[in-house]
Order: sequence, then C-alpha cells, then structure tokens
Amino acid sequence: MQIHLLIVGALLVALALIHIIFPRYFNWESELKLLNLINRQMMLVHTFFIALTVFLMGLLCLTSSNELIQTALGRKISLGLGLFWITRFFIQFFVYSKDLWKGKLFETTVHAMFSLLWAYFSLVFLFIFFKY
Repeated sequence: MQIHLLIVGALLVALALIHIIFPRYFNWESELKLLNLINRQMMLVHTFFIALTVFLMGLLCLTSSNELIQTALGRKISLGLGLFWITRFFIQFFVYSKDLWKGKLFETTVHAMFSLLWAYFSLVFLFIFFKY
C-alpha cells in the first residue's frame, strides 16, 4: 500500500503544478474580464489555494506514507482524504455538464482520465482507512 501512496503523492504534486498553466490555457486574461473584481480575484485565489492544498496532500503522501498507514491519526487523515476525493469523483459526473466533454475526443479523454484518477485516489485512501 505504501507504493500506492507514493504514486498518489507524485500524481498530486504533478496535478498541483499543472495549475500553473490554467490562466493561459483557459484564457483567463480575457475570460475573467467579464467578471467583477471580487469574482475575478476569488477565482485566482481559490485556484491558488486548491493547487497549494493538492500539493501539500502530495507532500504528505510522499513524506509520511508509513504514518498514514500505520497510525490511528494517519488512518483518520486517510479517511478525510478519501472522502475528499470521492466527493471530487461524484462532482465529475453530477456537477459538471456532459456538454463540456460529450462528443469531443480530447475533452472526453481528459474526463475519463481524471475520473479514473479521482477513483484511484479515493480507493487508495479509503482502503487504508477500512483495511488497516
């Protein structure tokens, strides 16, 4: 299970770093101009804190995988992380519109890949809580 936490940790760090390209990729300079100042700044600040949180989750997995598995506190943290990622998994299907990806090869591929990623994260963390 420790190897899975190391894989999850590396994937989470990579996911956090991908947030760096969001403003350019999603053309936020022009897209966010339509928003008022508070909404524009909230979008940027929240994206930063999501990236920071995901990065710190990754570091936790990379530096404390044994503690996440072997200690009561670690298993409770794993439960919280598992619930976080399973919630993200359900949001993928029940909050985001299918119109964003359905019938579009690249977007469908990304949707499927991230759905599998959220499921993998969920399963690893929940497995730690329920099986150790």
